[in-house]
Amino acid sequence: MKTETVENEEKSKNIIDDIDQKMIQIFHEDGRKSYRSIAKQLNISVGTVHNRIEKLMKTGAIKRFSLVIDHEKLGYSMTTVIGVKVKGGVLKNWEDRTSYHKNVLCMYDVTGEFDAIIIARFKDTKELDSFIKSLLKETDVQRTYTQTVLNIVKEDLNDINML
Repeated sequence: MKTETVENEEKSKNIIDDIDQKMIQIFHEDGRKSYRSIAKQLNISVGTVHNRIEKLMKTGAIKRFSLVIDHEKLGYSMTTVIGVKVKGGVLKNWEDRTSYHKNVLCMYDVTGEFDAIIIARFKDTKELDSFIKSLLKETDVQRTYTQTVLNIVKEDLNDINML
């Protein structure tokens, strides 16, 4: 009986109802919106907004509040997709070192020909060239395959439409 209660509590923590979805949508559109204005918009109390946001953060549905940066306006107009083949047994160590490079936006473990895929932004081809050459100098990296993005059709890592 105790196990069943724990399972039900875990399930209830992860349920997101219509009000939670609406609050997430509002924050997605404007992360600076106050609890008071959200409460007014949804016709609920400020305390309810606060409690629900706390619950969503506690359960991990909301990981953090952050900025959405326009990299092009900061001079990073070149987006690349880089496949990396890494020697066996050292992938995790290599990823831990490389994922914090200033140009790396995303890094994924993948199946197939490559071990990892990097999504990175660069100011120009010279900066990209330097990054690729530094990767290839690493003893753990066997080879890379780089593709340059011509047009970004959709780019939203926090797509709210999944709710």
